[in-house]
Amino acid sequence: MAEALTHPLVKDGWFKETGTLWPGQAMTLEVKEILHVEKSLYQDVLVFQSTSYGNVLVLDGVIQSTERDEFSYQEMMTHVPMNAHPNPKKVLVIGGGDGGVLREVVKHEGVEEVTLCEIDEAVIRASKKFLPSMAAGFEHPKVKIHIGDGFAFLEDKVDSFDVIITDSSDPVGPAASLFQAKFFELMKNALHVGGIICTQCECIWLHMPIIKEVMGFSRKLFPRVEYGIITIPTYPCGQIGLMVCSKDANANIKEPVRQWPKEQETKLCRYYNSDIHKACFVLPQFAKAALEAGEESK
Repeated sequence: MAEALTHPLVKDGWFKETGTLWPGQAMTLEVKEILHVEKSLYQDVLVFQSTSYGNVLVLDGVIQSTERDEFSYQEMMTHVPMNAHPNPKKVLVIGGGDGGVLREVVKHEGVEEVTLCEIDEAVIRASKKFLPSMAAGFEHPKVKIHIGDGFAFLEDKVDSFDVIITDSSDPVGPAASLFQAKFFELMKNALHVGGIICTQCECIWLHMPIIKEVMGFSRKLFPRVEYGIITIPTYPCGQIGLMVCSKDANANIKEPVRQWPKEQETKLCRYYNSDIHKACFVLPQFAKAALEAGEESK
């Protein structure tokens, strides 16, 4: 009989997530079984079966995806930028090794090709085995996989993509470079005319200085920049942000320019719809004031 797996962050049957980016608070989930423990070239990879959120992917001690709530993040990160673009054919996903964004991108029938650039093949391998509902996107014929650093991948890409989605972890460890102005400049250069980027942009309750910094240099690069909110229980404070930037000064990111028929939208999505696309950009007053102050000072 195989020896049961252990992990230092799982004690007395509970996983506990703490981090310097959310001091003074923690997220705990009850663990039914530890499924996978690995130290990859880049990070600590943990997968466990929880008692209430299904299988859970953890990187460097931070929850990335759970089977119960991942759809809210994946759908919004994908369909907001995709439906804000009139005709996205070439799509690049940076990060997203669990495959969830890929799964959502290929729901758009007009897409001709989607490339995923993930630095850590261990994340893809673990997700295929333990998170098959997310990793299904890897098997789609329109998908190409590149194992490598997103920053390096973009350096020679010019006028190549309609939409770029950066599904990164927090700005520490292997994802740190994805929150730098140079990276956003590379993404801009890699977009076609009228292209759109969407990037994970942290939590308004915890990371307003980071959000303001990223939006500050993005506003110098793109004529249209918007911040939206996604609710997801297992991320710190139950909220994560997305930032959408367009090279088209006339683009109205806050409203979808393409929509599925309601019946199809209901079949394709569990969180996203055209109303929540618009609603996610309605911010609470403290966040609105902080980000508007940043816009005035750009």
